[in-house]
Amino acid sequence: MTTLLAAWKAATARLQAAGVDNPAIDARLLLEAAGPVSRAEILGDPHRVLTGDAAERLAAFVARRARREPVSLILGRKGFWKLMLKVGPGVLTPRPDTETILDVVLAEFPPERAFRILDLGVGSGAILLAILAERPLARGLGIDASEDALAVARENAANLGLEGRVALLRGDWTAGLGEAGFDLVVSNPPYIPTAEIETLDPEVRDHEPRLALDGGPDGLAAYRRLAPEILHVLNPEGRFVVEVGAGQAADVEALFREAGAEALSRHRDLADRERVVAGVKKALGKPSVNR
Repeated sequence: MTTLLAAWKAATARLQAAGVDNPAIDARLLLEAAGPVSRAEILGDPHRVLTGDAAERLAAFVARRARREPVSLILGRKGFWKLMLKVGPGVLTPRPDTETILDVVLAEFPPERAFRILDLGVGSGAILLAILAERPLARGLGIDASEDALAVARENAANLGLEGRVALLRGDWTAGLGEAGFDLVVSNPPYIPTAEIETLDPEVRDHEPRLALDGGPDGLAAYRRLAPEILHVLNPEGRFVVEVGAGQAADVEALFREAGAEALSRHRDLADRERVVAGVKKALGKPSVNR
């Protein structure tokens, strides 16, 4: 018979040997799901016996994680902001870095304001649904090229009770939207240079959809197209907030400035990396504030 503590230690050792980062944390998360048991139960009653069925589930989970499959895909869920979201093989796993977009947006759009959001490359719905959950008067449209991702986003919207305030459509960025008139556009586009994808950790390289990763030769292909398209669909004085990769903020800012954006700003994530570029569409008849 195996106790919770022994199972946790054994799982940790297996994951550590496989080269997994944070093996103790991942082992605990897998044990919680396999039990199922809570973190408090593991820490407060470590000598409780793990049932045979739970031990088998844990062994299967640990074997998958040792092959470098992400915990989020093993469990089928991932926390983002204040939400728990479904994820799957066809969708980019939400990451804490992306929450920087929420920090910027929520500071600019107060709860009492009604506004329309467009999320380009909506994926699991993480960004759009997190904003809608925090801003009850907002409504949103999410666009993605992947029907697999849209299916996950629709399920997340329904699970969160937000399906009445969001539309999710398959599309090619803003193609077909015309001058749709949004107050806010957000996006976490693919930004990894093509040649770098094979150097990524197996969790990303082998399990994340390439469509959501590959940003072209220099990682900026999506931004070159998005900068003018985003400004086209924004209302005058509407805002955009986009995630960028390491070292890309200045280049992305320049692309949006060239497209006519103003009041451009960069924002750092919790690791103190420039993670987000934001800006405004100039109001008609107003002089530009860009220097």
